[in-house]
Amino acid sequence: MKKRYKLGVIGCGFMANAILNSLIQSDFINPRKVIVSDRDVSKLEEVADELGVDVTDDNRRVAEESEFVLFAVKPQNFGEVAAEISDLRVDKVISIMAGLKKNTIKNALGVGLIKVARCMPNLACSVGCGAMGIDMSDFNSNPDDTQFISLMFGNMGTVVSLSEDKLDAVTGISGSGPAYVFMFIDSLIDAGIKQGLTADEARTLAVLTVLGGAEIAWQSDKPLTELLMGVCSKGGTTIEAVKTLEENNFRAVVDKAVDACVRRSKELSE
Repeated sequence: MKKRYKLGVIGCGFMANAILNSLIQSDFINPRKVIVSDRDVSKLEEVADELGVDVTDDNRRVAEESEFVLFAVKPQNFGEVAAEISDLRVDKVISIMAGLKKNTIKNALGVGLIKVARCMPNLACSVGCGAMGIDMSDFNSNPDDTQFISLMFGNMGTVVSLSEDKLDAVTGISGSGPAYVFMFIDSLIDAGIKQGLTADEARTLAVLTVLGGAEIAWQSDKPLTELLMGVCSKGGTTIEAVKTLEENNFRAVVDKAVDACVRRSKELSE
């Protein structure tokens, strides 16, 4: 039976909103071919008014009437949602839930031959600069489905296609990575204020420096160590700062933070 909607979205939080905004604003999909469900009626009213998509508080309607069902709920809430719709036939699933493996999702839904694509987007998707790891291997036999999923997320940034076993690492690097960047920028701002800059001056300099450094790294084919040493003149100022970061185990702290994030992602899958 032909489904009424191309895409159904269960959950209307920040990331779901970012995805919907990108899809509708880019004309990738007709808003009348999208339906969204959530318990929070105010969220539904907002997305309906702003984007023109159909909305409902009934997850079963989304599952029954949508070709692709995107799960955008918190991982710990998925079991409750799955129980509501486990007797329905949901063939094509897209998940942005951290840690929940494809088999866990399939077993919870329980009916039919279910295909699941897992994607780990990040906050930068909301400004079109996202970095996403995605496993679409269940859909490899259908190029049209693979293209739909790939282009859907490609509207929000760069998609890296990889195997599911790498998605915990993706969570630790890019999924949670914006938080690390914000902490680094905030630390630079605090340091700038301590050195006599105003808060506005320090924020402008810190944010644009990180933005510029990232753009150089993205555009250059040189190793990052080579770019780093290119800024560090012997006996100059930058090398003193870099030496201090190294002496205080900057890299080790980052490694521990990512490791803690990956461990938590794995715990969510158990």
